[in-house]
Amino acid sequence: MNKVQKLILGSVFTVLAGGALVNTSNVAGQEGAAPAKRPFARGDRMMGPFMGGAPLITIALNHKTDLSLTNDQVANLEKIKSHYQSQVTPLHEQVQSIEKEIITLMQQTPANLIQIKSKIQEAEKYRSDLRYLRIEALENGRSVLSTQQQDQLKTLVRSRQGHFRTPQGQPS
Repeated sequence: MNKVQKLILGSVFTVLAGGALVNTSNVAGQEGAAPAKRPFARGDRMMGPFMGGAPLITIALNHKTDLSLTNDQVANLEKIKSHYQSQVTPLHEQVQSIEKEIITLMQQTPANLIQIKSKIQEAEKYRSDLRYLRIEALENGRSVLSTQQQDQLKTLVRSRQGHFRTPQGQPS
C-alpha cells in the first residue's frame, strides 16, 4: 500500500471513529426522546455562541413566562422549531445511511478508497446543510425576541450551565 492510500485509509478510520463517538454520545444524550425528536439530540442542538447544551428555542419556549413572550412570539418560535425539525430529519437519515454505506465499503477487501472518499464528501455536504439550517433557525428565533428578551435568555442559559457544571471538590 503506498503512502497516499495509507493516508486516505487513516483519514477514513479517523472520521469513522469520530462519527461513532458522536453517534454514541447522541444516543446517550437522547434521554428517552422519540426517534422523531432525533434532530434535537445532544450533538445536534440548536446552540448559539453563548450556549453549551440545550436548544435555545426550546429553552425560550420553556421559559415563555420568564421572558414575557407574547402569544405571537410563542407561535413564531414553535413554527421555527417545527420547520427546523421537518427540514433536518431527512438530512440526518441521509447521513446515517451514508455512514452505513461507508462501513460496508470498508469491510470489502481491498476497500475501494475512491468510493469511500466520495461517500465521505457526500456525508459532509449533508452535515454542512444541517449546520446552516441550525444557524438559520437560531437567527430566525433571535429575530422574534427583543434585545431584552435575548439578554434574559442568555442569563437563563448561563444559570442552567452553572447548575450542571459545578467544579469538582466544591459543594453543590
